[in-house]
Amino acid sequence: MTVQTQLLAKAQQLCEQRGVRMTPQRLKVLALIINHHSSISAYELLDLLKASEPQAKPPTVYRALDFLLAQGFVHKVESTNSYIACCVLGHADHCSQLLICDKCGFVEETHDDELAKFLRIKSEQYGFMIKHHVVESHGVCHKCQQTTNE
Repeated sequence: MTVQTQLLAKAQQLCEQRGVRMTPQRLKVLALIINHHSSISAYELLDLLKASEPQAKPPTVYRALDFLLAQGFVHKVESTNSYIACCVLGHADHCSQLLICDKCGFVEETHDDELAKFLRIKSEQYGFMIKHHVVESHGVCHKCQQTTNE
């Protein structure tokens, strides 16, 4: 079973458990994001979706993205206005760190429980309760560093 198949099956299972509907269109958008292997914009998604659904319009993609974000199946990369698939579906206290390559656009999702704990402790000192966070860090990925050094 491929990673994509596993993530899609897990998303469908979570939707059933939560009593929400994973429509074929939502599933297709999620599959496109997973297959992209890096961040993808809504309009890039629309172009890909139109290959199988020529009638698709921007609201179609944005409604699917809203659903997928609400369910925690994708993350929005705010700094680039793009989306990536979540690699840990259904995690109760899901906080992510995104490593974003400024050269090639690759985005890697990481999880550091110590960083999440530190942010939670710091926020509590100010009387603030974090419900969700995504930390974005920009730099240059290993592959681009190798290319630059050659």
